[in-house]
Amino acid sequence: MEDVLRPLMVIVGTIALTLALGWLIDRALRAADARQTDTQLWALLRRCRLPLQVLLASAAVQVVYSAFDLHLRRDDIVRSALAMVTIFSAAWLTIRAAGAVAENFLARYESRTTDQARVRQFRTQLAMIRRVVTTVLAVVATAFVILLVFPSLRALGTSMLASAGVIGVIAGVAAQSMLSNFFAGLQIAFGDSVKIGDTVVVDGEWGTIEEISMAFLTVRIWDDRRLTMPVSYFNSKPYENWSRGGNEITGTVFLHLDHTTPVAELRKRLQEFLLGRPDWDGRAWSLVVTDTTPSTIQVRAAMSARNADDAWTLRCAVREELIAWLRDTHPYALPRVATSPAAVPPAPRDTPPPKRV
Repeated sequence: MEDVLRPLMVIVGTIALTLALGWLIDRALRAADARQTDTQLWALLRRCRLPLQVLLASAAVQVVYSAFDLHLRRDDIVRSALAMVTIFSAAWLTIRAAGAVAENFLARYESRTTDQARVRQFRTQLAMIRRVVTTVLAVVATAFVILLVFPSLRALGTSMLASAGVIGVIAGVAAQSMLSNFFAGLQIAFGDSVKIGDTVVVDGEWGTIEEISMAFLTVRIWDDRRLTMPVSYFNSKPYENWSRGGNEITGTVFLHLDHTTPVAELRKRLQEFLLGRPDWDGRAWSLVVTDTTPSTIQVRAAMSARNADDAWTLRCAVREELIAWLRDTHPYALPRVATSPAAVPPAPRDTPPPKRV
């Protein structure tokens, strides 16, 4: 019984001490965050509490396991499990710490600049770097577990490394689509074609770039639907990016009206309406006749806005206002369908009977 109780008491006591140490570190980070309000680093580092406690507990148990010469049933399995937990918790802690540093750096960058396009580009690059670092650390941790924790698999790992060239060629051919998406994601992250927060039109859908991963890109459509597309699409097919070169955009409204429409009065009404709209940025506006047909004319109203969201709201408001104003003050200007009685074909004439010869 003592062979079981003594190791268990030592292990439980060690875990309790490491948990208390993790709690003290968390309290120290909270105090540092309260003292230094100009940075978010200490608050973000508090997310590392759980992986830190797991790492400290597994490492400490391994130390006391050897120092106190403890032995449990299936001792080799216990030591291998502790080593696995230590390696994976170290990778987990590194990922959390790197993410905290990256988010703090992004927050400080946002506070120092007013160029939202640069902020979105930097956020996109950081998100891609974090995903690459997470993937690399996960692969490295798994490799360490296989090669160090399981000695019987070392020969297998050596033979796999010896044939890495052949395996790489086969994997490259088999995963061609995945690799193309991966490199396309890197190109988008470190290029300037599309960024998180950009307003785009893809396949006729208008939305905002919400997330860019190593393989897929998520567009949040105006009605809160999510459109998920491979990132290689944005390097091979055309799309509209309304945020490229700045957030300002000019919205247009087309109206089909009667030829008797008082265009000058309609233009004046548009100007009066825009002056009272907060979503019009005051840069430009116009109202012109762009086309004519035998029954109607096409009138285009153009107005500038600070961003795509304001432009959409302004377009809808202008369209509603102009139609309502014409209906109330100039109803004859709205398009009409001319109706008249249908023409009746003439009755057939009576033909004389043929003459007999």
